[in-house]
Amino acid sequence: MTHQAHSFHMVGPSPWPLTGAVGALMMTSGLASWFHKGSVTLMILGLTLTLTTAYQWWRDVIREGTFQGHHTKSVQKGLRYGMILFITSEVFFFIGFFWAFYHSSLAPTPELGSYWPPSGITPLNPFEVPLLNTIVLLSSGVTVTWAHHAIMAGNRKEALQSLTATIFLGAYFTLLQAMEYLEAPFTIADSTYGSTFFVATGFHGLHVIIGTLFLSACLARHAFHHFTTKHHFGFEAAAWYWHFVDVVWLFLYMSIYWWGS
Repeated sequence: MTHQAHSFHMVGPSPWPLTGAVGALMMTSGLASWFHKGSVTLMILGLTLTLTTAYQWWRDVIREGTFQGHHTKSVQKGLRYGMILFITSEVFFFIGFFWAFYHSSLAPTPELGSYWPPSGITPLNPFEVPLLNTIVLLSSGVTVTWAHHAIMAGNRKEALQSLTATIFLGAYFTLLQAMEYLEAPFTIADSTYGSTFFVATGFHGLHVIIGTLFLSACLARHAFHHFTTKHHFGFEAAAWYWHFVDVVWLFLYMSIYWWGS
């Protein structure tokens, strides 16, 4: 930083964008090969390359921000804007699913029997597992906020405890949703109801898994003293993402599980 007259970080040459793109192409092509030919080799290779790239890329970012001092206030400001724009794009991603659900449910077509849920569909009881999942996810929102305040206060023990609790609750939510899917009386092939239900809740479940991994990485970093009371944007980004996942679930619960049933 002493050789430049500005506070921004000029990223050096990196192979990870290229390997990430190649891994993603191999993974999606492998999925098509798996669906049509039953071969999973290409998909596994693509997934392995993508995960390896992600690990190496994030390792470089952690090194730049934690040990090399490149994440100045100007850089952190840019990272915050980037995370805000990413979450905004995720909001519109889920708006598409809600649009499809309400388009189908508010004016059911004759093919659906002109009423909702369609004929032959037995919806899940919103006051059983879905309500428990809601309590679990809202509780995780409380614990991740507790972790944030503990980090800002310099209380390492409380931060480790609350982060561990958040990760446990996220994993428990995923387990409950997997059991719900296994016991559901309908499938993704059952009319528009099945399609909108499993696509919307399934993508949300994927986001919970990603958020749980994100928080697990933060837990490991905190254990290695990477976060300080003033310099912990990696955790802040994970917390923002987790709160976004919480809010989306509330809309899913009220729309698809409760009102839609």
